[in-house]
Amino acid sequence: MEYIITLIILVAIIQIYFKFADHYNIIDKPNQRSSHTSITLRGGGIIFYFGALAFFISSGFEYPWFFLGLSLITLISFLDDVLTLSNKLRLSVHLLSMGMLFYQLNLFDLQWYWIVFAFILFIGIINAYNFMDGINGITGAYSLAVLSGLWMINNYHVNFVGNDLIYCTGLGLLVFNFYNFRKKAKCFAGDVGSIAIAFILLFMVGKLILLEPSLVVVLLLGVYGVDAVLTIVHRLILKENIFQAHRKHLYQILANEAKIPHLSVALIYTAIQIAINCFALFLMHSNFSVLYTILLVASVLILMAFVYVVVKRKYFHLHKLV
Repeated sequence: MEYIITLIILVAIIQIYFKFADHYNIIDKPNQRSSHTSITLRGGGIIFYFGALAFFISSGFEYPWFFLGLSLITLISFLDDVLTLSNKLRLSVHLLSMGMLFYQLNLFDLQWYWIVFAFILFIGIINAYNFMDGINGITGAYSLAVLSGLWMINNYHVNFVGNDLIYCTGLGLLVFNFYNFRKKAKCFAGDVGSIAIAFILLFMVGKLILLEPSLVVVLLLGVYGVDAVLTIVHRLILKENIFQAHRKHLYQILANEAKIPHLSVALIYTAIQIAINCFALFLMHSNFSVLYTILLVASVLILMAFVYVVVKRKYFHLHKLV
């Protein structure tokens, strides 16, 4: 019953936000780098924060440092959606927020070089997650896929976090998807949405890694990871500024050049990630040696990288994008 009440409240909140965004003209206008063609409300992904807030209140304020970090990174991302802030300010708040997440996870007990590596990795993942938010449905659907993997591991392998956090996050994603997973979306996630959901998922991933260190966890973000990393490599090869907006991610190529409907592309990414999640759970249950497990994880990532390169080369040459 409490989840039904939470769902109703989240729907009410996003409706209020739509009126707020419409009144203050918080919109996303299409440009030459966009994969959409009509003006759409931006920032609907703020509902992810309120899903986490529902958990925070109902749990008796569990994980306070994580939630404080989430609040800060959500606020700065929302302001950036509205005002366009300086990169230094955004990065400073990201570092502070990530520090709070690390404090919640007790990562500061590690040696300094592991802490530096974790900062670079986690902030890199958050920004990559933000870059992958470019077509209707992909952020909401793919995040549900990642969440499903975390739920499966949490319930069928090792309990690393309360299910309530997973369920409340899932409710926020379902509400957002109702308005975004459409041919003509009612709203986009905005930086506030993609960064907030990435922060929430990384907290859960961090909890899992600390309880059961394993390279298998990499697979839970495998599809986004391969697309994001190889796209950066590709743009470096082309001597482009990797911090500028572009349309060279594989999902963008599929949607724009291959003319595959946005929702179909989102479902392809989601389905592949769910399949990989099942394989990851299988690996965690197995008694394979560490070396054999690493080889299997590497094989999956290499296979995805091969598909990425083959498909991208086809449409890049076909449409003369290089």
